[in-house]
This record gives sequence, structure tokens and C-alpha cells, in this order.
Amino acid sequence: MIRRSVPLRYRRGSIALMTLCLAVFAAAQTPATAPAPAPSTSAIGSYKDLKYPPLPAIKVPEPVQFTLSNGMRIFLLENHELPLVSGLAMVRTGNLFDPADKHGLSQIMAEVMRSGGTKDKTGDQIDEELEDVAASVESSMDETSASMSFSALKETADKVMGVFRDVLTGPEFRQDKIDLSMLQMRGGIARRNDDAEAIPGRELASILYGRDTAYGWQIEYADLDRIKRDDLIAFYKRYYFPKNIMLAVYGDFTAAEMRDKLEKLFASWTVDQPPAPPFPAVTAKPAPGVYFGEKPDITQTFFAIGHLGGTFRDKDYAALQVAANILGQGFTSRLVSQIRTKLGYAYSIAALWNANFDHPGMFQIVGSTKSASTVEALQAINVEVNKIRTAEVTPLELEEAKQGVLNGFVFFFDSPAKTLNRVMRYEYFGYPKDFLFQYQKAIAAVTRADVMRVAKLYFHPQELATVAVGNPKELGKPLSTVGKVIALDLTIPEPKPSAAAAPAGDAALSGEQAARGRQLLERAQQAMGGAGKLAEIKDFRATRELNMAAGGLKIKQVNLFLAPSYLRQEQELPFGKMTAFSDGKSGWLAAPPQGVMPMPAEILKQAQGVIFRDLAGLMLASRDPARKVNAVGENTVEITAIAGVGDGQSVKVEFDPATGLPLKETYAAAGMAGATVVETMSDWRDAGGGVKLPFKTVLEQNGQKVADSTASEFKFNVGLTQEELGKRP
Repeated sequence: MIRRSVPLRYRRGSIALMTLCLAVFAAAQTPATAPAPAPSTSAIGSYKDLKYPPLPAIKVPEPVQFTLSNGMRIFLLENHELPLVSGLAMVRTGNLFDPADKHGLSQIMAEVMRSGGTKDKTGDQIDEELEDVAASVESSMDETSASMSFSALKETADKVMGVFRDVLTGPEFRQDKIDLSMLQMRGGIARRNDDAEAIPGRELASILYGRDTAYGWQIEYADLDRIKRDDLIAFYKRYYFPKNIMLAVYGDFTAAEMRDKLEKLFASWTVDQPPAPPFPAVTAKPAPGVYFGEKPDITQTFFAIGHLGGTFRDKDYAALQVAANILGQGFTSRLVSQIRTKLGYAYSIAALWNANFDHPGMFQIVGSTKSASTVEALQAINVEVNKIRTAEVTPLELEEAKQGVLNGFVFFFDSPAKTLNRVMRYEYFGYPKDFLFQYQKAIAAVTRADVMRVAKLYFHPQELATVAVGNPKELGKPLSTVGKVIALDLTIPEPKPSAAAAPAGDAALSGEQAARGRQLLERAQQAMGGAGKLAEIKDFRATRELNMAAGGLKIKQVNLFLAPSYLRQEQELPFGKMTAFSDGKSGWLAAPPQGVMPMPAEILKQAQGVIFRDLAGLMLASRDPARKVNAVGENTVEITAIAGVGDGQSVKVEFDPATGLPLKETYAAAGMAGATVVETMSDWRDAGGGVKLPFKTVLEQNGQKVADSTASEFKFNVGLTQEELGKRP
């Protein structure tokens, strides 16, 4: 299996989290607002006495619709509450149209369509122009549609719409941005097995739709090696033409004025093509069985169980949605109540009837369980699926499930953007304008008998495919207890050495500097115990003491990390215990007196930097397609993240010429303009298992000492879990 040779981990023996610690400390000092005195309960009375009026009927405003002279369909919706103007173009295309030997083509095309800029301006120049006026223009590709959007203040809307038009009608597809997009996608391929929780759903889709179909393929290195700039241009020209586009604009304008602006804006864009072909049909047959993928580095079994479902048009869709909610949505659902609460087999479990607009979706049951209880959990799920097919649900279950769906309708129309986009999407897929209200009425009419009828008719236990990913040595009963086991091959085909793996013309990645950088990293790997030993560490617990230069404050700190990016820091401070957690995408902080609060953006960026600057990960960066390595001195390399956590951040690592061990790291302090951080590492010792790490680190900022750190204990591969790290105090 080819993947990142070592997952992102904590910088062992350093104080990479020290800046995070300081930021958390500062956040905790923000004065809390004193709580208002609680009113007397006798004055309020019982909550049972509260009376609520019925919710008002939802009124959907009717957008103005017309067609431009070039054939582009337009939807306009005025909203004068805020001085904003936004738009969304939907293009009838999708990644289902990718050639069979060039999967990923449309995704790269959509990304570079925006990042590659136009003939007159590069993507970076457009970025600067839009940032100056607090605006955006974005492009994306989905399975059955592509989109391009813009957002602007009213006063700059004309200028931003001009940029939007230029990108939509004349993208340049510059080669350097194509290379960057390809490199980032290669990094995604290399890391696709790092997140064990995502594997079962991915593999289940491939099994149910067919691995050789447009719905079931996945991108491989070989696909990317075949994609050229001319392919992107050809895909764009085939599908991006006025008659194949629907454009919705909403915000602070008058419809008559906006109509004139759009007519003039797109008057010269008159290219034409034959209508886009229909999307391919789903032809897969049922593929029941138990599919198992081995992943020895995890302590849970993640699973996805399902078979093909239906579309939103199905006459029984409303009843199926209610049935799926009763089976596995929310804490009162049957699967949660039985599998999690009563039996204690699973921390998370859910059932979903996922329909699509124009092709069958999937009926799925997803979750995870302790490795030892894998068979018992799967058997218990089967019992619940059969039970809902053979006996009516209770009146309370029915009512709670229906209300759960109906009460969510208000969120479909809580902004003009959502309202207009929903109207346009129904038009795009040929649904009636009042489809949502038809669905609302159908949900209200579902009965207990309907639930049992559709469960019996549409839930097919004999057709279920079960995908499980886990450690085969930790399973309790043999997996064959629940059916014939089919081995899943999770290995990633080796990439071929190719210029496509690195930006063309970038000597730092292909010349002498890159070669020198690899030599320095390889020497450091050996000095630290060997690349293999570094790669074996999947999680860790490290205890250290921080000595802050200002005020002599001493902080006891425990850091925990689970690959690929789960980070938790616990520290004892004079005013109490503080905890910080991040999964690399978001996070939270817990500190007195505020309690738990979302992690601010600047602190999150620091946490992402910590993950990116993981010492072992840096030493193996030359093997990671998501990182750029460049020697910038005889004993110094610069490593830049070009994808994944820490994207855009870089660090310079200076090595000791005598030992080959890392000596210093220099990087820009996240969220602190102009601040440069230098970390000096020393006292290298065996931290366990033959891995050599620095036990002392000194942190300097702009030449001034901030703190030093001394590690007292390291423990590797202790069996940490996502739930454990993310548990709130």
C-alpha cells in the first residue's frame, strides 16, 4: 500500500505547540460577561404553560426568469436587506463525463479555470483584485453539475461581475496552475487511506455502482499522468457555452437594471455547441457480501453497509425518509438506542436513505465499533433492519421522525441564496417548482403502515454489501460469522516517475537543489533511527514542562496526537487547566472561566502549522507529493506544504553538519505579521523504540527568547482514538 510514509504527528521533543499555548493563554484571559441574575421560577411559571402560535406558511418568492439573446437562462431575485449582490452559474456537465482513462480531468479543469486566470490577468492578480474589494469568484465541479459563483458589495458589483464574466468566458489554463493542481491531487491520492473512517463509504460506492463505471471509479496516478492542458481546454469548450448555462443573481438591485447589465455583459459571448449528452445510466447489479480491508494501525472497525436506493422522484421517497430516520437518525433512533446506548458496541452509527435528483442514491448504515465487537455490532444491525420490515413502528417513533423532517423545512428558505438556488436546481433537473411542498405534504401523510410497507419493499437484507475496515488481529469472532468474506485491496498503485508529479520548470523540485534536499533529509532519517521506525509511530503521548521567559511561568503540558491530524493539548496553568483540540480543519478551546469555545481562526492556523511542521513528517517530506522540498543552503532545506493541513505554510530546517540531526527550524508566526520564530533543538536521546528525539528546545521570536521546553516522557502507539482526543472537558 502506497501512502504517506509517515502520518502527520507532533514535533516530538520540541515546543512547536508553545505558540499555540501562548495564544490559548491569551484567549483565556478575555473577561467573561457576568451572568444576569436568574429570574424567579415562581414568576415564570411552568414551561407547560407556554403557548406557541402555529408556524406561518413558507412563502417562496418568485424569481424573474428570462433568456439572454445568446441563449443563457437567467433567474433574478431582488433582496434589499443588505447592500450585497451574488450569483451562481450552473453548467450542465459533471465529473461523470470524465474520459475513462483520465479520471479527475473535470475537477482539475474547474479548479484551474479560476486559479489559472484569464489572458490579461493571472489567477494571483485576480485574487489580489478581489481581496481589495472584499469579493470572491469561485469555480467547482460536482458529479452532475459544474458551478461558478461570485459575491460582492453592491458598490463594486459591476467590477466583480466583469471578473466573473472574464473567467467564465475566457479562462487561460496556465500550465503552472495545472501542475500545482495535479500535484495537490497526487497528494490526495497518497493520503487517501490515512483517514480510516472515510474508506468504507468510498469502497461501498465503488462496489454498489461498479468500479469500472462513471459512478464508482476513483482517481489514480495513471489518470493524472495522461491529462494534458489540451484536455482541459477541450473539456471546457465542449460544455461551457451560453445555452448550457443557467445563471442566478440575487441581492440589492432592480430586476430591470440587472437584466440590461447581463445582456450587455455577455453580448459578445455567442459560442455554441451541441446540447450536452444525458448523464450515464446506473447499470450495476446487487453485490451482496462482506468486504474487508486490512488496516493494522487502527483500534476500531469502521463500516458502511448498504445497497442502491432511488431518486427524489420515487413515489415512496417521503415514507423512506421517515423509515430511515426511525432506523438511524438521532439519539432516539433504533440503531443508536440499541447498538450504542444499550449494547455499547458503537460510539457513532446512522442510517440514511440518500436519494439523488437523476440517478439512484444509496441506502446506507455507517458507523464504527471496537475491533473486538465487530461481529456482534454487525449482527445487531441486521436484527434492527429486519425488525423494521416486519412490525409497525410506534406512534411516538413515527411522530418524532416526521417532525424532525418537517421542522427542518424552514432552513431551506432562510436566505435568498438558498431560495433561489433551490428553485434553479429544481429547474436544472426538471423537477416541478412546488416539489418541496409536495414532499412536505407527503411527509405529513406518512403512516405507521407506510413505514413498514416501504421498509419491506425497499430495504433488502439479502442485497446488502458490508464493507469493514479494521485490524484483523484484533477482531473478536471471525468475520466469516456474518458471511463469506471478500478481501479488499486498499493498496494505491505506484506512481510512475514523471514530470507531471512536479511543477514543470521548477528546478527546486527536479534539479540539484531538490537532490541535495533529499540527501539532507535522508541523513537526518538515519540519525533519528531510520525512516521505518519513524513511520511506525501512529499516535503518541508526550509530557513536558514549559518555562516562559516572561514572568518565569512554568507550565506542565501533555500533548497527544493521532494520525493523520488529531491534536490535543492539556496544560496546567495558575488559573486552572486549559485544553485545546483540533482535527486539522477546526477545533475548540476549553479554559476557565469561559468554558468550551470554538477555536479562533488564528489559533487554528497555528495548530495547522504545528501539524505541518511535525519533525518526522518533515524529515520524510521528499516522499510526500503534498510537500515541496528545496535545498536553500549547504545544510538547510526549505519545506512548503502545497496541499493538506498547513497548505501554504513553509519552514526552513538547518541541520548539524557533524551529526546530520535537525538543529534549527525557522518559520513565520501564524497570525502575527512580520514575526519570525526560531526553534533550536538539543539533548538528542532515545525516546523509545530506537527513535532519537530532542528533549530540549528553545523558542525565540524576532531574536528574543520566549520560552524553553524540557520533555520528561514519550509514549508511542498507546492506542489513542479520535473520540478520546476530541472529548470535551
